[in-house]
Amino acid sequence: MNMLYRWVIKRALDLLAAVFLLIVLSPFYLVTAMLVRRKLGSPILFKQERPGLHGRIFTLIKFRTMKDAYDIEGKPLPDSERLSSFGLRLRSTSLDELPELLNVLRGQMSLVGPRPLLVGYLPLYSPRQARRHEVRPGVTGWAQVSGRNALNWEEKFELDVWYVEHQSFLLDMRILLRTVATVFSRGGVQGAGEATAAPFEG
Repeated sequence: MNMLYRWVIKRALDLLAAVFLLIVLSPFYLVTAMLVRRKLGSPILFKQERPGLHGRIFTLIKFRTMKDAYDIEGKPLPDSERLSSFGLRLRSTSLDELPELLNVLRGQMSLVGPRPLLVGYLPLYSPRQARRHEVRPGVTGWAQVSGRNALNWEEKFELDVWYVEHQSFLLDMRILLRTVATVFSRGGVQGAGEATAAPFEG
């Protein structure tokens, strides 16, 4: 039954939920897009390649939260200098992640699963940490409702693997409910001393 949920029922629920949320949240999409355009300029969307199920690469879509700012050599300034107060508010409310529902529709993501990280991290994972790619990445996940960026990388990956090993309908519902509470509390958005989280170095 658990395998049936993981590969058939969960995908069907993801599709239904993504369509429903895209319709219901469409006013938030419009208002957020207008604010991003006004505050940060264009492009409105941030797109970046991320590893998904079995490490297959896909293009993640989010609302842009950082402004363009470069040093004298033309290199982007650190995240802490490019992330505006407006961008931080978007992240703290998770409004920047609304476009990821399009990734869910495409089958690249699920509503619940380990968050998709940078492609450059792939060769740095231990065999156990790499198990996070045995399921589709999620818009929200067990690590996100257990501390977000306030956790260190080892704690995050252990929570991700725990989710892979215990995935179920009831657990997904529990994570979704806790996600609502986490978003309203706006906790764990920034890591200690970082704009978001310190880079993973293996």
